[in-house]
Amino acid sequence: MKDDWKEKLTCAISCSGCQKGLSPQDLRILSSYTHEPICMDCKTQEEQKPDYADISQQMIGQCMAETEILYGDLGSYCYHHFYPYKC
Repeated sequence: MKDDWKEKLTCAISCSGCQKGLSPQDLRILSSYTHEPICMDCKTQEEQKPDYADISQQMIGQCMAETEILYGDLGSYCYHHFYPYKC
């Protein structure tokens, strides 16, 4: 999961949530649930789930432990679960 996130994120040509095509100019972000790249519409839907706060907190703890990189480190695995990215 943590080793290939950047390739998945930058190379994603479709959203893993809704299968909508993604162009290089489209924003994408990692899902807090699946750690796969999703479009911003799917991220908005994800954020509306009742367990999103708990899942995202668990994800932060897990990815920080795995990567040993702080959550706020720009460009890190943890960071791209909450901040969009383009190719």
